[in-house]
Amino acid sequence: MTTTSEADAANELMRLARAIARHNRLYHAEDTPEITDAEYDALVRRNAELEAAYPHLVRADSPSQAVGHEIAASPLSKVPHEVRMMSLDNAFSDEEVADFVARVRRFLALAPDAPLAFTAEDKIDGLSCSLRYEKGRLVRAATRGDGTVGEDVTPNVAHIADIPQVLTGSEGEILPDVFEIRGEVYMSKADFAALNAAQAEAGGKIFATPRNAAAGSLRQKDAGVTAQRKLRFLAHGWGAASAVPETSQLAMMQRIAAWGVPVSPDLTICDTPGAMLAHYRGIGERREALPYDIDGVVYKVNDLALQQRLGFVAKAPRWALAHKFPAERAETTLEAIDIQVGRTGKLTPVGRLAPVLVGGVTVTNVTLHNRDEIVRLGARPGDRVVIQRAGDVIPQVVENLTRAEERPAYPFPDHCPVCGSEAVAEEGEVDVRCTGGLVCRAQQFERLRHFVSRAALDIEGLGEKTIAEFLDLGWLAAGPGDIFRLHRHRADLVGREGWQEKSVASLLAAIEAKRNPDAARLLFALGIRHVGAVTARDLMKRFYELPALRAAAERAHAGDAEAAAELTAVEGVGPVVVEALGDFFHEPHNRTVWDDLLGEVAPPRYEIETRASAVSGKTVVFTGKLETMSRDEAKAQAERLGARAAGTVSPKTDLIVAGPGAGSKLKKAAELGIEVIDEAAWAEIVRTAG
Repeated sequence: MTTTSEADAANELMRLARAIARHNRLYHAEDTPEITDAEYDALVRRNAELEAAYPHLVRADSPSQAVGHEIAASPLSKVPHEVRMMSLDNAFSDEEVADFVARVRRFLALAPDAPLAFTAEDKIDGLSCSLRYEKGRLVRAATRGDGTVGEDVTPNVAHIADIPQVLTGSEGEILPDVFEIRGEVYMSKADFAALNAAQAEAGGKIFATPRNAAAGSLRQKDAGVTAQRKLRFLAHGWGAASAVPETSQLAMMQRIAAWGVPVSPDLTICDTPGAMLAHYRGIGERREALPYDIDGVVYKVNDLALQQRLGFVAKAPRWALAHKFPAERAETTLEAIDIQVGRTGKLTPVGRLAPVLVGGVTVTNVTLHNRDEIVRLGARPGDRVVIQRAGDVIPQVVENLTRAEERPAYPFPDHCPVCGSEAVAEEGEVDVRCTGGLVCRAQQFERLRHFVSRAALDIEGLGEKTIAEFLDLGWLAAGPGDIFRLHRHRADLVGREGWQEKSVASLLAAIEAKRNPDAARLLFALGIRHVGAVTARDLMKRFYELPALRAAAERAHAGDAEAAAELTAVEGVGPVVVEALGDFFHEPHNRTVWDDLLGEVAPPRYEIETRASAVSGKTVVFTGKLETMSRDEAKAQAERLGARAAGTVSPKTDLIVAGPGAGSKLKKAAELGIEVIDEAAWAEIVRTAG
């Protein structure tokens, strides 16, 4: 359980999103990771911990909302995935595995003694690949990419012996018209060593890990290069399928193996959490002797019907979990402490380390979080410290070995290192912030960078270098509204270094394409404290249009209890968010920026994509004991049908779904004349939805 304050969490989530996005790009798009999987997993783990504690702070650019990374510039053609290639949630302890099993049981409303089996298999550290077979013949192979779009590597996988061009069904078996087998392309440890030896002798690129070597070998424009390198493949599941001929995960994987595609030799079935953990420990003991790299064990609910009921949340299935192996520590010297200034003015200390190799990864930087963390550690330049590659934020300092040495304490700055303005911590907060506001170049830059980022308005061509250039020219002085007036500077921009007629036209076209942005993304892009991507979407689901949200926030700030209640009725919105919204609109500069921006853009009424159903747009309350599904599953169904699942009955409630034992809510429904149905009627609504 995290003890981080809400303000701290919002800032840390911003840092994590940026760091994880960068490492995602290096890993998935460029095949040049700077950190190991364990270190990356720890970053994601910390992000998940904070999001669980503060769900209203979830950002649109959060790693919990994304799979892989967008495809970098590549000579390979892009391929859309018919069924999204998902990622997996991670666990690092026995307790988390037990919690996973308990969550599955709760969601399915299973009794503690009801049978529930899981498959368990080693998690190959390779490159995800989807193989599309039509009537048993391989027609396309694609990398995962960002989960929605991958790269076409069909000619390349033709040179992987483990991947058959034609599936070998049993005699008389009719293979599905379409079946996508998914798994990992990898390189064995022995073949990796041989490849690097050959590369070194030829003066070629030396690969850091077998995974990097496999990715670099598969993602070649010239399939002949792939043919020269020994790649392997292990299947772990499937995607689009016209038919799934088995009813369990294990049986289906055995069927895939019978078709001629290898699966893990360690794939097994476990009936209890104890059996799952025993399998995990057994594989861990044999890890070094395995011919390929693994980084954990994957558990999946065995019953495919239960998988269907469990469904997905964000980027991962509820029915699967990756149980990762533990990480490592190392000693090094903290050579310096630098201060970075973020878009909210927060001064974040970053430790610069004497390079240290931890599990094959060279670590040079470490986060020190804030002033209080430096005091807690007694950290000073020159200290010998222990760093860890897993835990809260990685890399992080877990121990100062020389804090007892008599040297001056590190003087945390009381003025902004960028603009010289006073830097203070507000009452009750640990963060020290620059008071310069938009006078501070760092805050101007960071806020604009956030505004145009992929998670916000996603304006292609407005990168860090371009924003800095336009700030220097004074073209963005009024804030984000100036972005939509850059066309006035077209004549001045053409001919500047790096800017030709075509590149200027492309930039201005990308800006014009955002004149009617999604309202929730625009709200998130403004960088209002405590209003993350999820909170922005939830607010817009309730208010639909930005002026309506502003009016409610201003009334709440003026003491209107009804407006405050309307805001806090939004799931995930509490007094802190209401106060942040009110403070934002109370500040004259913010109102000026807001009005200026909305004079340039016109976001349409906010709508969410849902299945058409009899309850679309209605508010539904579930009450009593649900016998065929858990409360969580029921609420998830309602949201998919375009309804809002509320916890209390009010005049705004449209429908009550009542199970046995429903009491006071039924009485109130009768008083208000609200329609009441049972679970069977609800199931029929779900079944007949478009």
